Amino acid sequence: MKKYLSFLFFVFAAGAGYAQIPGWPAPAAQPKEGDRLDSLLQLLHKRTSKIRPFESVITRDAVAHTGLFTIYEVRDSFFIELPDTLLGRDMEYINRMVRGTVAKDLLGHAYPGESLEAKTIYFKTGPDSTINLCDDLEAAQAAEGSRIGEAVKNANVDPVLQTFPIIAIGKGRNSYVIDGTGLFKGASFVTNIDKVIGKAWHVEYVHAYPINVEVGIYRNSNGDPIVTNASFIALPKVPMQQRLYDRRVGYFADYVNYFSDEQQKVEPRKFIDRWRLEPKPGDVARWKHGELVEPAKPIVIYIDPHTPKQWVPYLILGVNDWQKAFEQAGFKNAIMGKEWPEGDSANLDDARYSFICYLPSEVANAYGPPDVHDLRSGEIIQTHIGWYHNVMSLVHDWYLVQAGAVDPRARHGKFDEDLMGQLIRFVSSHEVGHTLGLAHNFGSSSQTPVEKMRDKAWLDVHGHTASIMDYARFNYVAQPEDNIPEQDLFPRIGEYDRWAIQWGYKYSGASSPEADKKIISKWATDSLAANPRLWWGSQEGEKRNAAVRPDDPRTQMEDLGDNNMTANAYGIRNLKRILPNLPAWCHKEDGQYEDLATAYNALLAQFKRYMGHVLTVVGGVERTYVSEETGADIYAPVPADRQRQALAFFNEQLFTTPTWLLNPTVTSKTVAPLEGNFIEDVQERVLNTLLDTSTFNKLEANMTRFGAAAYPETELVNTLHKYIWGGLASGKPMDNYRRDMEKCYIGALSAILLGTSPEITEKDAYSLAQADLKKLKAEMEASVAKYEGIDRAHLESQIAVIKKMMDEKTN
Repeated sequence: MKKYLSFLFFVFAAGAGYAQIPGWPAPAAQPKEGDRLDSLLQLLHKRTSKIRPFESVITRDAVAHTGLFTIYEVRDSFFIELPDTLLGRDMEYINRMVRGTVAKDLLGHAYPGESLEAKTIYFKTGPDSTINLCDDLEAAQAAEGSRIGEAVKNANVDPVLQTFPIIAIGKGRNSYVIDGTGLFKGASFVTNIDKVIGKAWHVEYVHAYPINVEVGIYRNSNGDPIVTNASFIALPKVPMQQRLYDRRVGYFADYVNYFSDEQQKVEPRKFIDRWRLEPKPGDVARWKHGELVEPAKPIVIYIDPHTPKQWVPYLILGVNDWQKAFEQAGFKNAIMGKEWPEGDSANLDDARYSFICYLPSEVANAYGPPDVHDLRSGEIIQTHIGWYHNVMSLVHDWYLVQAGAVDPRARHGKFDEDLMGQLIRFVSSHEVGHTLGLAHNFGSSSQTPVEKMRDKAWLDVHGHTASIMDYARFNYVAQPEDNIPEQDLFPRIGEYDRWAIQWGYKYSGASSPEADKKIISKWATDSLAANPRLWWGSQEGEKRNAAVRPDDPRTQMEDLGDNNMTANAYGIRNLKRILPNLPAWCHKEDGQYEDLATAYNALLAQFKRYMGHVLTVVGGVERTYVSEETGADIYAPVPADRQRQALAFFNEQLFTTPTWLLNPTVTSKTVAPLEGNFIEDVQERVLNTLLDTSTFNKLEANMTRFGAAAYPETELVNTLHKYIWGGLASGKPMDNYRRDMEKCYIGALSAILLGTSPEITEKDAYSLAQADLKKLKAEMEASVAKYEGIDRAHLESQIAVIKKMMDEKTN
């Protein structure tokens, strides 16, 4: 697995040794105790005149920074003394922003504390008395002692990032001095950070610690100053044992191609990212027997000392909320949040410490990871969670429009400190979950029956969602008459989260990743059979971009419950209660309705989310990963009745114009008439998607695969025809929304008929579109005389559109 380093090595005789440079002849006789260094230097001078006495390089005025390796400041130069024990040792290199006025423009919203670049590196000897700094790609691994291992090594040579001549030998004859001035002040991978240009003007500081070295570098980029911090932190000599990835449990994972002599095909090996939690030496036996013990090195996450004081306790609570999950994995006090001690002289950029970094940004978000982890094993070494100041605006708007109908504390433009603190706590817990290795679980909310979200007794035990790693914000299903308390409106660490930590961190007793996998695979199989609420539903197998509509409607963001239509109908009831009250709730002294406009836009966005959730049901496929031993299928269609319910939902909530969204007490204060028509936009987006070729193709594929269990595409067309055109024969006046939807309907089907690619013309969608437009043309011709004015002109124009389009197809 290691890169078969070309090491400098020592030959020992009579208790004394000398450095043997690869490819150099050994001296004729072993140097005596008194003159070993002189003999070594004489030998080196025969090979190159660049080797100088240590004292001539590291002069008396040198300032030494001694840690993982030693950096000497000698006037304007910087020399690095590398102990020979560090050669071949993997280190993580991290470059972070410290300060700079151009961070946002050049680095894409990079703020102090955020990572700019990271890679695994190591030093090794090169030819002609040089030291090479290499990039450890870890693209492939081989079984220890395998014959194929040599071929893997030859096929995966790590690139050299920089070469340094050896200019002196350390006083102890077991270290090598190289000139690092160019590394920190010249053009190097340390100074040439992506998007940051300009000369590195000077080194601001050097801080050295036992396992890491930190170098602060000032540069001038386009006239603006930037200071970055380059960290070099040693990775463990012995990598942590890998825990292999399982598609049924949501962890971030590393990937390598794994080779062994016994294989009959290459193994694409994935192993999860997690912290190394091990018991204290005296507790090992108790830990192996499943007793609760404290880890030798707990996970400690400090709160950035720049964080506003009132939010620090809530961020700490968000970290500490994970302690119960780790108890399920066998560790107590395994993780803790701590306030950074005031006046502490430790460097905030010291790579040994993990932080929630408070970032002065208008970005309404927070994130975690990034973390620093060992690419050989997945071991997480350190983390920096990004906490943008303006995330508070995001959680405020969510809570206002999702919980305002049931929680009086949500009915304000500015929340009281405790409420905002609790919102911060929930986001903190979510982001900390990521830094523990957990990926999103967008499917967790689908495992909660909708009606249980109105049941206080059930919520007190289970919460409204089984995982805080879902994007299942607040309980918008609860109705005012349910009297659900605030704590049951919030997400919290749930049974999936506790189980996922147990699966990832509990001791299995296995001595290899392969043996470990057999044990933890059975854990997953048994646990999921006993409790379906532990299901991990991810979009990762369908689309990498989480913003793209998934194929499985259970794995969606921002939704709740096991039935999107029922849950969102409850949500719309609450939006109807909230909207008329927004002017009073968002009143701001001396304001000009800015807060009201923000709240109204948040409410419209929530309504649009509800439509998007239901849209995914039509043509959907459920994907559930299972063990082969169960014999169960992975793929199944969304039940046909569920898809019929989705179309009925659209007819009731959207195609029947939701005029309640146009409350004049709000719109007249917030939206200009020509700024766009929200309702029309959503109606057309939904209708165009339902009548898109991709939707027809999904339905056709499902019918082919699943037969009668799938929803027929013919029924989709007939149902939408009825919902959009069902009142045509009545002659009743239309509004502009109905006319626009009818135009949209004809336009969507016409687009299919005008298509020329085989993906359209050779599919059932083409035939269905042609048949329905012919039917519709006849219906409009039979009914047009019943209408007058703009309605009649509308129908006549659409008859002409269909006729012209069909004539073009005929010709």
